[in-house]
Amino acid sequence: MNTPEGLLYSKEHEWLKVDGSGKFATLGITDYAQDQLGDVVFVDLPGVGDEVEVGGTLASLESVKAVSEVYSPVDGRVGEANQELVDRPETINEDPYGKGWIVKLELSDPEQLETLMSAAEYAGYVAEEAGG
Repeated sequence: MNTPEGLLYSKEHEWLKVDGSGKFATLGITDYAQDQLGDVVFVDLPGVGDEVEVGGTLASLESVKAVSEVYSPVDGRVGEANQELVDRPETINEDPYGKGWIVKLELSDPEQLETLMSAAEYAGYVAEEAGG
């Protein structure tokens, strides 16, 4: 399982990469999540300007196994959605931390980032979840 350092992780298996200003973040699903989901065949993205809240549905991913929701780990506003995923949803499987990003958010409350996990904490969480 690939869990890059320098990102923040949620218990719902999303990652965030916060920019230098601390006001914007790129979000996607983790390598673990894409592996569990299987081959992604369709992505339903939010609209630019959509407001999102912690725990709210941000996007839907359809795989050969199931439909899965992507939840927002923070409050914010969608600044950009990765339109390349509409034509190439498999990019999420191929490069979940790079070209497979889902949205870029303008954070409403950057302090919410403190509730997320580091790479090491997330790796431990996944190991515990898989084992339990």
